[in-house]
Amino acid sequence: MEAAAFLRSELDAHNRVFAAVADAVAAEFASLVDHCVTAVAGGGKILLFGNGGSAADAQHIAAELVVRYQGDRAPVAAIALTTDSSVLSAAGNDLGYEQVFARQIEALGKPGDVAIGISTSGNSANVAAGLRAAAAGGLVAAAFSGGDGGVLAGIADPLLRVPAAGTARIQEAHIFLGHTLCAALEQRLGLI
Repeated sequence: MEAAAFLRSELDAHNRVFAAVADAVAAEFASLVDHCVTAVAGGGKILLFGNGGSAADAQHIAAELVVRYQGDRAPVAAIALTTDSSVLSAAGNDLGYEQVFARQIEALGKPGDVAIGISTSGNSANVAAGLRAAAAGGLVAAAFSGGDGGVLAGIADPLLRVPAAGTARIQEAHIFLGHTLCAALEQRLGLI
C-alpha cells in the first residue's frame, strides 16, 4: 500500500475508535473527574502508572497536571509512579516486578487520593496489583484500559475502557482521555 493510502487507512481506523469512545466511557469519565476534583480540592493527589507506552502516558499526564495544560495556573498534585529508577529497580529486585506500583502506593497514597492505572490490555499484573493496593488503602482505584478491560474490569472503578483491540488505537485514546481529564480538572477546580 502506498504511503498516502496507508495514512488514510490509519486515520480511518483512528476515527472509528474515537467515534465510539464518548459513548463507551462517558459515565466513567464523569466519575473519574468527580473523584479527582474531590481528591485535589481536599489536599490529595493523583497517582498514575503503567508499563511501556502507558508509563509514558502516566508521565505525560502527571506533567500536564503539575505544570500546566491550557494555561498558567496553580499546580495540581500528581505523581507518575514510573519515574523513580531506584525505587522501581529496588522493588523489582527485592519484591518482584509485580509489586513496583503497589509498594509505591502503599508508601505515598492516602485515603481519598486517586490512583489511575493504565494498561492497554487491562491484564498488566503490576498495574492490577497497584490498583488492589490502592483500593485496600482507601484510594480511588481507577484505570484506563482497552478491549474487554481484562482483569482490571474486576478491580478498577471507574474503568475507562476504550472499545478497540489494537494497542496503537487504545494508546491514542488514552492520551486523549488524559488530556481531556487535565482540561476538565482545570475548569472544575477553577484554575483557569
